[in-house]
Amino acid sequence: MTNKKKKLSIVVPTYNESGNVEYLTERIDKALNGIEHDIWFIDDSTDDTPDILERLSKNNSHVHYEHRENEKGLATAVIRGFNVADGEFLACMDADLQHPPEILRPMYAAMRSGADMCIPSRLIKGGSDGGLNLYRKFVSGTARWMGKVMLPCLRKISDPTSGLFMFRRKMLEGADLKPVGWKIMVEVLAMTDYHLIVEIPYSFHDRNSGESKLSGNATMEYIEQLFGLMKRGIRHSDVKVTRWSPEFTDKMVEKYI
Repeated sequence: MTNKKKKLSIVVPTYNESGNVEYLTERIDKALNGIEHDIWFIDDSTDDTPDILERLSKNNSHVHYEHRENEKGLATAVIRGFNVADGEFLACMDADLQHPPEILRPMYAAMRSGADMCIPSRLIKGGSDGGLNLYRKFVSGTARWMGKVMLPCLRKISDPTSGLFMFRRKMLEGADLKPVGWKIMVEVLAMTDYHLIVEIPYSFHDRNSGESKLSGNATMEYIEQLFGLMKRGIRHSDVKVTRWSPEFTDKMVEKYI
């Protein structure tokens, strides 16, 4: 494997996250110090988030944004971000800081080690879902169970319904992505070709600012997505899922960054 570092593009869908985007940007830049990267905010906001993103984009060369007036939805925002970003590695994360930006550095190390995709997990040694209340833990667990029952490609993965992941751009070539709702990673796992997935531990955090965007339609959209992917999803063979311990993750960061 080449030692040349590859560019990373982080796609962040935003909807009324004016209290978070500036701090999120600061933490991403700090976490990725020494790594070529950019941040693409795809914004559907009705508050002053676009004004803040405009200021950030003028003052920080890493920041780009696109404000959408005629289209809404997390999944379509993420796909739009993947299309406009130019990194050889692509990442997706939430804007509310429940996904700690510091995890991007070990994710990048996992990619440089040869992974096709890196999925941080709350459910392996060293991980935690402490940022979820009991109700959301139940909902999250039910979603994981449903996904694994209906889609074989999710069964080896401990935390397949997260919105935090990184992968190689080339995986999107020819992929027929038609996402609905919130579970964009499920769509990527079902509709793209890959051979090695690395899971690393992380701790899910409380929301930094603002309110959750989950609605009553999310469950129905997820079920619709799963049924659609049962019909459309490609067959996966020879897929290996490797789980890194916290100690091994630290060693790999030292080796590859």
